[in-house]
Formats: sequence, structure tokens, C-alpha cells
Amino acid sequence: MAEQYNKSHVIAIDMGYGHQRAAYPFLPISEAGVISANDYPGIKEAEKKDWESGRKWYELLSYFKKVPFLGDLAFSVMDYFQKIEPFYPRRDLSKQITQQKYFFDKVKNGLGRDLIHNLNKNPLPFLTTFFVCAYFAEYHGYKNEIYCVVCDADISRSWAPVNPKESRIIYLAPNKRVKERLQLYGVRANHIYVTGFPLPKENIGSLEEQEILKTDLRTRLFNLDPRQVYYNKYRKTIEEWMDPQKYQPQKRILTLTFAVGGAGAQRELGVTILHSLRNKIKAKEIKLNLIAGIRKDVADLFAHEVKDCELELGSEVEVIYSEDKMTSFKMFNQTLHNTDILWTKPSELSFYSGLGLPIIMSDPVGSQEHYNRDWLMAIGAGVDNQDPKYTDEWLFDWVNSGWLAEAAMKGFMDAPKLGTYHVEDIVLRHKISEIQDAHLL
Repeated sequence: MAEQYNKSHVIAIDMGYGHQRAAYPFLPISEAGVISANDYPGIKEAEKKDWESGRKWYELLSYFKKVPFLGDLAFSVMDYFQKIEPFYPRRDLSKQITQQKYFFDKVKNGLGRDLIHNLNKNPLPFLTTFFVCAYFAEYHGYKNEIYCVVCDADISRSWAPVNPKESRIIYLAPNKRVKERLQLYGVRANHIYVTGFPLPKENIGSLEEQEILKTDLRTRLFNLDPRQVYYNKYRKTIEEWMDPQKYQPQKRILTLTFAVGGAGAQRELGVTILHSLRNKIKAKEIKLNLIAGIRKDVADLFAHEVKDCELELGSEVEVIYSEDKMTSFKMFNQTLHNTDILWTKPSELSFYSGLGLPIIMSDPVGSQEHYNRDWLMAIGAGVDNQDPKYTDEWLFDWVNSGWLAEAAMKGFMDAPKLGTYHVEDIVLRHKISEIQDAHLL
């Protein structure tokens, strides 16, 4: 019988939020916290600088993208190297691509070698949320199983190994489409498990009851459907999933949470939303949370604009910020308990629709976010934003129609929500644990 473990090495990369957010739920099982492969104690300065240059270019281009014509042109050149080919017709897509060759050449030149040497002193299962870390763990001879959590609803060829049929990397996919995509890239089917994206347990509760999630959702549905348009139409379905005696809704002010990405490129959008909702906030018809992540410049901008709108920071509008990423994720998750609508670009946060959160999507950034958007639209949990200058009009029309309540329920019913539990079963206990009703998406 395969050895079982209580802990794992959890490795991510400090680039944006996606890969570390996916790693956050595994803090309780991590041997040494979430290790950033590009910034860990003892990393060689040359290797750190190599990683850092790539991160800075990505953030710069993400922010520069909003510059008319030139921004789109510059970003499209970078995005070309990580593009996702159309899925149909099904065909062999195992040929290596430029981005993959670029990273693998760095691995052969020593990228990640020191980290693997150190982790091999205590070779627990290796769990990573970034494909390059899986590359170097395998190439440099890691002495235990290597697991790679996929962070998007569809992925480029770079996520799969250079020699996929010989690789021992095990993939933990957020949906069935990613499994099928990896197979087109040449990965063996028995090395791919459809687990769902890892969502924070503090927003779910127990595996069996999901009591926290259902309590939050019951109140959310109440707030999102003030005229009970959706509830009256689908009452039996709602009560079948959530015992009305057990989950009594608690009335609160309708609450919108807006989250910027790691580059902070959507900060102006947050300001526009704030100014549009100013009078509604003053009238206590809505509360606004602005998520600045670890960007102090974004937090300062938001705080200044709140003051400029003559609103009270901390009660009418909250700005959520922390210098530490893991702390910022924890604060964000706490904020979600009292959030009715999440507005963000279709990043890894698309999967948070599984918590029963309707998602208003700003413009996608990069190929993978276009696919995340398609996934959200397909399950009915996400919708594109209208003109942000008129948020105070269309947002309330959507709420009064019950449309966002329906999106919340669809996300809860159709988006995977138990990925963290499935991944832990596989990594720690070698227990095959997959989504049993995994359909096309």
C-alpha cells in the first residue's frame, strides 16, 4: 500500500495572484508554508533576478495594455507565446511550443535545481500550482510524486511536459475540458484527475455539509432577489439544496466586491464604479468593497477616491489591503462571507462562482482568461459588465430582475467547489478522488 502523509511541499510562483491563490487552501498541509519558487530563502541572486525580469515584464504589459492600439499590440505579442489553440477539431497537439522550450532550456541550465536538492532532504509529495515547477521537479530528480494543480478552465501546451508520454507528473484539473486538453497534448489519461479548482475551506465548511457555503448563499440569494422573482420560480430547487429551516437568511445591505488583478491594471475601473455608486452608497442601498490585494498604491488611490466622494471609509466603503499575499487572501475570503456580487476579470477567481457568487466580468487579460470567461458564461454564473459609468442603473436592474440570484445558484450547482478536498485525498492519501459528475465543462 502506498505511503500516506500528513504534509506536503507546496510550491507556487510569486507572479500575479493566481498561482499563489490556488496554493493558499493547502497551507494547513504544507510543510513549510507556500514556497515561492522565484523568491524563497536561499535562492541564488542570479536565479531570482531571472524570475523577477519575467514578472516585471508581465505586470508592465498588463498595465500598458489599456493604452490605445500600442498597448493591445504589445500585449498581443506576449500573449501569442502562451496562446491556446482551438480545441476542435480534436487532433494531436503534442508538438512543443516556444514558451515551453524557453522555460525548459532554463530548467536544463539549472533553474530550480537548488530548490529540488533542498526539498529532497525531506521528500514529501510535491504539490505545485505552476507548470515550470513541475518541469524542474521532474528534470532534477525529485524523489516523490509530483502533482500539478491547473489554475484555468483551459490551458496552453506549455502546461504539459516536454515529453508527455514519459512524464511522471500527475495533473489535478479544474474541469473535464482541461483533462481532455492535456490528453491532446500527449499526457496519459491515468495521470490526470478532475478535482475542481481548490477553493478555501473557510468559505465551504465540512465536506459533507458545506454549511458555511450554504449559510452564506442563503443570505446572498435573499439580497439578490428582493422582489423574490427568482425564488418564487425556483423555490423547490432552492429548498432541495438548502434546508430552509437550517439556513435562515440574514438581511444586510446589498454588497458588491470589486477585485483588481496582481498588476493593479483595473484600478481605474474600481474608481469609476465607486463614483457611479456614490449616491446609492450614501442612501445605504449598497455597500462597496474594493480589493487592493498587496498593492499599496492601489489601496492609497482607493482611499483617496473614497474621501473625494465624501464617503466613510470602513463602513460605507471598505478597502481591503495587506502587505502579505497569504494574509490578503485570508482577508479576501473573509470579505466573501458578506459579499453578494463579485466583480473581477475572469482570472482564477472565475472558479469562486462555485461558492455561489455571481461574477460580473471585466475585460479578460490573456488567452486563458478568454477561456475562463467562456466557461463562466457556459455555466451561467458570470456576465460581462455594462458601461461602468452607469453601474448605478444597470446593476440594480439586474438585482431587481432576480438575474444575479439565478447566476449565484447556477454557480453553486454547476461549478466544482470541493477541489481542495479532492486534491488532499490524492496527494496525501493516494485515494482516487474526482468529480463524479464531470461533464464537458
